[in-house]
Amino acid sequence: MIEKKKVQEIVNEWLGGKDYFLVDITVSNDNQIAVEIDHADGVWIEDCVDLSRFIESRLNRDEEDYELEVGSAGLGQPFKVVQQYRIHIGHDVEVLANDGRKYRGVLKAADNDTFTVAVPEKVREEGAKRPKLTDVDHTWAYADVKYCKYLITF
Repeated sequence: MIEKKKVQEIVNEWLGGKDYFLVDITVSNDNQIAVEIDHADGVWIEDCVDLSRFIESRLNRDEEDYELEVGSAGLGQPFKVVQQYRIHIGHDVEVLANDGRKYRGVLKAADNDTFTVAVPEKVREEGAKRPKLTDVDHTWAYADVKYCKYLITF
């Protein structure tokens, strides 16, 4: 069986000096390898082909047969790594908190431990007769949410 660590080393070698980043690698028991990469400006098919060829040049099919799939992190799929949060700052996102509540708003910040989303909520200001729609910042630790994903709007 091909080890995930070996594939990760190969991918990291290819990533060196590029603006791409690794999102996920999976290696199944029957050597089906899936590699997901991302980039702030999107992923080009040519770069996926280049990475695929690079990985194939480092693995020996005579030793172990494998199936390889290289692609981009899907648009609208939950974020898996902090870099995905960072490249989507300023964009609309949907968050499903561990308590089951959904929030929609604009991703404002992301660091290594937490991220912040400005969520429009009706808030009654002191002395006001009616509530007013106001952006309220919500900050979560990554472990406190089931997912956060880019919100596609038309």
